[in-house]
Amino acid sequence: MDLPIASAPAPNAASPPIMLSQPEQQTVPLVFVSAHSGRNYPAEFVAAAQLDALTLRRSEDGFVDELFAAAPSFGAPLLAATFPRAFCDANREPWELDPGMFEERLPPWVNTTSPRVSAGLGMIARVVASGEVIYRRKLRFAEAERRVHLYWEPFHAALRDLVDATRQQFGVCLLVDCHSMPGNCSTPNPPADFVLGDAHGTACAPEVMRRAEQTLADQGYRVRRNDPYAGGYITRHHGRPREGTHALQVEVCRPLYMDETCMTKLPSFDDMQCAITALVAALAGLSPALAAG
Repeated sequence: MDLPIASAPAPNAASPPIMLSQPEQQTVPLVFVSAHSGRNYPAEFVAAAQLDALTLRRSEDGFVDELFAAAPSFGAPLLAATFPRAFCDANREPWELDPGMFEERLPPWVNTTSPRVSAGLGMIARVVASGEVIYRRKLRFAEAERRVHLYWEPFHAALRDLVDATRQQFGVCLLVDCHSMPGNCSTPNPPADFVLGDAHGTACAPEVMRRAEQTLADQGYRVRRNDPYAGGYITRHHGRPREGTHALQVEVCRPLYMDETCMTKLPSFDDMQCAITALVAALAGLSPALAAG
């Protein structure tokens, strides 16, 4: 049986760290981004890990880039990381690192005390989503520098350029931060099908949240706001409505469209993709309201 991952060399023109799908012409002030759906696993990372390939993959936001693939047909670009979250988490600060993972003392400017680092989920994760430790040995800080420079920085440079270009063209930008959540996530009863995050009302205009929530609810989905996911680094870093950039994080429950154990699509994937496409269309329709606001 083949390993259920794609092994990739260091990023280059043939194996870039990002995938950008663009419309022929951008016609709406929206940018879609998927930071956690990458599945090109560097060979040296697979060799350094003590976990099997399938366990490593369970940290992915499986197939989220495909769920939102309709974005360019509505006039909006879609940016996706090709590298996996377990290798380099693009939804973290660039120097958010666990000191216990490294051979040498980390520089004093590294963020070693965040709640995410404490949970083992810094920019370089110590554990996978199910809690198992990833590495056989401690890393050198030079490895963290390499991942920042070759993976994290190109991803965020591309994202920044898209947001800036959108705001320059339209005067405003809505960044839709696309993710998925495990079926056993700690949402209160009843469990949610979608969790929408706007950093508790600070990252986007209220109308953005209302439109997204209503669109999903009208399709029969259970939607929660900001609980337990209010928005990660991307949403909080870019979501500055007073400066013309709105950000909304969208989390979709994985068992609705995929088998979390085998990391494969379910027959219901097409239905979920249709639901997401309706969400994309609804948010694209917000363009006049965003520009006016």
